[in-house]
Amino acid sequence: MLKYPNRLFLLFIFLGSTFAMQAQFQTSDENTPKDNSPYSRIGLGDLVNQNFVASRSMGGLGATFNDPFHANTVNPASLAYLKATSFEIGGTAQFANLSGNGSEDVGIWSGGLHHMSLSFPIRNPVNEVLDRKNPKTHWGMNISLIPYTTVGYDITGTNEIVQDSTSTITNFNGRGGTYKIQWGNGVKYKDFSLGVTIGHRFGKIINERDVFFNDSDVGYNNELLDEFSISGFYWNLGAMYKHRFMTVEDGEIVPSGKSITVGVYGHTNNDITSTSNQFYRRINRFTTASDTLSFFEDRKSSITLPSTIGFGILYENNNKFRVGFDYAASKWSNYRNELKPDVLEDTYRVAAGAEFIPDYDSYNNYGKKMRYRIGAFYETDPRNINEQLTNYGITMGLGFPVILPRQQTSFFNLGLEIGQFGTETALQETYFKATFGFTLNDNSWFFKRKFQ
Repeated sequence: MLKYPNRLFLLFIFLGSTFAMQAQFQTSDENTPKDNSPYSRIGLGDLVNQNFVASRSMGGLGATFNDPFHANTVNPASLAYLKATSFEIGGTAQFANLSGNGSEDVGIWSGGLHHMSLSFPIRNPVNEVLDRKNPKTHWGMNISLIPYTTVGYDITGTNEIVQDSTSTITNFNGRGGTYKIQWGNGVKYKDFSLGVTIGHRFGKIINERDVFFNDSDVGYNNELLDEFSISGFYWNLGAMYKHRFMTVEDGEIVPSGKSITVGVYGHTNNDITSTSNQFYRRINRFTTASDTLSFFEDRKSSITLPSTIGFGILYENNNKFRVGFDYAASKWSNYRNELKPDVLEDTYRVAAGAEFIPDYDSYNNYGKKMRYRIGAFYETDPRNINEQLTNYGITMGLGFPVILPRQQTSFFNLGLEIGQFGTETALQETYFKATFGFTLNDNSWFFKRKFQ
């Protein structure tokens, strides 16, 4: 059983690791991006999937996924279904093959820490059993840290100038990302739950561009640096309703274990503060004399982020299988950024997935106690290069139950995602992504001991 100092130690690990999370997408050389995703130059970068490993392996059923041992922060209403304190940490590892425009294919490895999460029911389930109470209301809470977008690219392009018999070489380099630290609450009355998340977005993005003339004695090199930091609060609301099917046993009406859950979540547009720096200059290749073209520091502006709405339906036979469908849409055409006036497009996402447990109560066959997951998804991206970018793929995963002494069942979750991102008219990325997470469950938190 965890003692109070150990619990506080885990909490300090969770909060202190925010600094490690912020550095995950950087290498030891701060001027070199860890990833090479050319599209991340546009907007705030590549959007990060907000689902944790269990729901992500089912295609990403964020609107309706609810589980007594796994948190779902996409729809905060699901937190009301938690039955154990859950500390979860997850990461990703990805190999992507970039191709397009007649260029040579390039293979890129990337990955890092994806999320850290601490979730717990406010009323300890052990106390409910000991007090022989079955309350109609339940309250769950979550504190989590997760990336929102990532930026990482290193590109070189050449442009021939025929009349001058020379060429320009342009190097594009970008790094950084944005993150979310959030506090979520879900309250359930009977089979209806409501949830709210309040969070803070923060992060820093750096975009550089160097242009110089090749085979020229009089050309100037141009160095252009744009960087901006963001900071701002946001909110997200969610609701769920679970309809439980009943059956008759020994003349009594009792739950059959089968249910249908419908869920919805969303938020409106929100503005966050941006602090920008810009430094443009040109340098003579031989005299090293420089001329500043543009310079400013700590310029305040705002960035408008889009509204989002999502909903879904999930059919479940308790501890046997569940299958669901999700749809979500975001109004990215409302995106505004004064420093980087990129024009983005509205997006949508559809997903379907399932989970199967052969024998939840098996005591002599570990494979039957495991959770087997599969799913598929298709989504549009807010960026447009001749045509709007798309991302689609299939997912699969395994949930390995881990029995720890005197604690609830914990889980090691492993997922695999295979998909394609981009567009055939520009760059297309075929990727293989592994996701993994460990969920430590424990019911000794908030346990009210009685002495006689």
